[in-house]
Amino acid sequence: MIQFNLLPDVKIQYIKARRTTRLVTLISIIVSIAALAVFLLMIVTVDVVQKKSLSDANKDIVKYSKQLKAVPDIDKILTVQNQLNTLTALHDKKAVVSRLFSYISQVTPAQATISNLATDFTVNTMTISGEAPSLDVINGFTDGLKATTYKTGATGASSARAFSNVVLSSFGRDSKGATYTITLGFDPLIFDSANSVTLTIPAGTSSNTTTLFQKQAGN
Repeated sequence: MIQFNLLPDVKIQYIKARRTTRLVTLISIIVSIAALAVFLLMIVTVDVVQKKSLSDANKDIVKYSKQLKAVPDIDKILTVQNQLNTLTALHDKKAVVSRLFSYISQVTPAQATISNLATDFTVNTMTISGEAPSLDVINGFTDGLKATTYKTGATGASSARAFSNVVLSSFGRDSKGATYTITLGFDPLIFDSANSVTLTIPAGTSSNTTTLFQKQAGN
């Protein structure tokens, strides 16, 4: 059987164009419907679901707030808890007072004794009183404090003055020897628990580790 296509080429192209147009239109309608569905879903999510979630959260906040307020002495409990939370930080900042005797033993001349030692870690000051056989020893003690430096694990080879504003505030002399009172400031880093500290004592200073507080013990 023989078939003949009697439609002209223009007619065939027109039919194909109409089919393509219908297909594009159908796809556009489907995409528009999908976009509209997504848009409606977003509106429902924002306007309904999120509002409900926020409302539930607010209700929970009110509920648990009432429960907390109903606990007896809740303000005191929270205050104590906050104080406990700060203990660790306060402990880390606490001065290592145990280093004091070692430092004083290193910087005090062997001939001098100490009868009174007062240290204020709030303003970083120190007052040292005691006796020595002569004013020369006391002056050497004062000069040694001025020249003493320290190194820490953090600074490595660098050094800094351990003591500042060293002043021989009072002294006296009699036939038995001399008395003195020295006031000074100290760098708080030498008592910092975060670093190990090494004092560098000026040459010629002989440290006192045995009879340092002998005079005080005899009082």
